[in-house]
Amino acid sequence: MRHHIKHFVRRHEPRGHAHHHAKSAAGAITAMVAVGLLSVYTGLPLLIAPFGASAVLLFGQPKSPLSQPANVIGGYLLAAATGSVASFFFPGLWLAGAIAVGVTIGLMLVLRVTHPPAGAVPIVAIASHFDPPVLFEVVSLGSVLLVTIAVLHHLIPPRQQYPLRVD
Repeated sequence: MRHHIKHFVRRHEPRGHAHHHAKSAAGAITAMVAVGLLSVYTGLPLLIAPFGASAVLLFGQPKSPLSQPANVIGGYLLAAATGSVASFFFPGLWLAGAIAVGVTIGLMLVLRVTHPPAGAVPIVAIASHFDPPVLFEVVSLGSVLLVTIAVLHHLIPPRQQYPLRVD
């Protein structure tokens, strides 16, 4: 039994440097202030949750395929579209939100733009009772804002390559 427990507690992430961690935290704070102001201004505070999860990926794991701009923006666009459709036709119906999450995941996988935090957007769409076009615009703008801040952030020394480049 003890032998199997070690697989659950073993750290798979490599050790990092304190100044890299501090820079990641500062970048995430900057990004969250920006999307937080957007969410407050538009009256959609529930969007802070998925955007916060995106910040973990963009600033903590920028080399992950799930953190790349196409994944972040594409995943959020798909989720916002799916969530907006579900919210328009079935406002407030939690089952529609659950189905929209599954549809969003399927579409992200087919289009190869998987971004897990975006999977929460259909739930936000159903729970928020906001106009679907407004939700779509705010999610789109928020995802572009996050990526823009991440691109600029990773140019600051110590630099990280973001987005990843293909040869």
